[in-house]
Amino acid sequence: MVAEGLFCRSWPSAAAAAFAILALTVVLAAPAGATPRPVPTLTSTDAMLKWINAYRGRPEPDGLPVLVRALSDLQAFKDAESSGAYVGFIAGVLSANPDHAEVLVARMLPIAPADHWVLVRAIAYSGLPNWREVLATFVDRMPTRRAMIDKYLDGKLPTLDQIIYRPAKPGMLDKIGEVLRINNNGKKEVAIDPSPQLIDVLWGFYLATGAYKPIERIVKLLPLANDKDSVDNLTTGSAAKFTLASNAVRDLHLLALLKFAVKRQPAEDAAVLNDVIETAETVDTTRMRKESLAAIDELKQKGPNSKRELTGWGQIGQGALSMGCVVAAATGQIELGIPCVIGGAAYSAGLQYIAH
Repeated sequence: MVAEGLFCRSWPSAAAAAFAILALTVVLAAPAGATPRPVPTLTSTDAMLKWINAYRGRPEPDGLPVLVRALSDLQAFKDAESSGAYVGFIAGVLSANPDHAEVLVARMLPIAPADHWVLVRAIAYSGLPNWREVLATFVDRMPTRRAMIDKYLDGKLPTLDQIIYRPAKPGMLDKIGEVLRINNNGKKEVAIDPSPQLIDVLWGFYLATGAYKPIERIVKLLPLANDKDSVDNLTTGSAAKFTLASNAVRDLHLLALLKFAVKRQPAEDAAVLNDVIETAETVDTTRMRKESLAAIDELKQKGPNSKRELTGWGQIGQGALSMGCVVAAATGQIELGIPCVIGGAAYSAGLQYIAH
């Protein structure tokens, strides 16, 4: 598939499983003050893509329940790995409409009970000041997800405020801390590990809000693009770097946010972000894509720099390399900018870098 905006490509690899780096391109928002749209009639994937893509410029939160019910009907939530962008989008709409959040959740409830996990996670990820109260309000109406709700309420599942930002060159204490992950109370720390699926969530949140916070969180993953010891980290950092650059080519608001962010980064991290900005301004994403793929392929073939961390190295497989749904449109309407595969897509969970 080739077109403006969101696109997916197949990439060769020297190993049995090939890799792909996919870019979600967010289109420019509509002018501020645009007339709100009526609640949409979402009867096709094309209509869903158009509505989500246009939402940031013309927000209409009352249309969210219609979208979620339509996605559920298409079984778009059956795989958690490929649903990150949808979770982030729902969370973003709830976050931007705190006074209307409970009403929106109530209207989204008439979906398949198996899909209620999406609503639970979106509420927890929304960052609403009262997200726990909102979850507790609906616990009896989502009985199949009571255990999940209880874990969020008890702090046993992490929110987006609990992302682990790993250094690109961890020292011994960093590695020990990552393994132990003990908090001040002597308990195992609950946290979200960096991953392409997390990037999906953050892009979905940005699509719903145009806010700086999700972009700031993606920027904090950029140091991983220089990681020479972990395929997982390098893949995640490369995904963060490439999607930021690709999106900023068309989204001038995003480009402005990146220029704002670069002034607040340590020198080493600022160098990576400056590369993203320069790539976007010169529309040189092909170079960045090739460099990222080459780095991942080299690390796969040669192993980690740190003398190779043999323990567990042979266990790295396709699951560790999943890109989530970060950027594919099953309908071929790539230019629309939706960051995810709609249900019934031709791609497996997270696309898993499978070559064609």
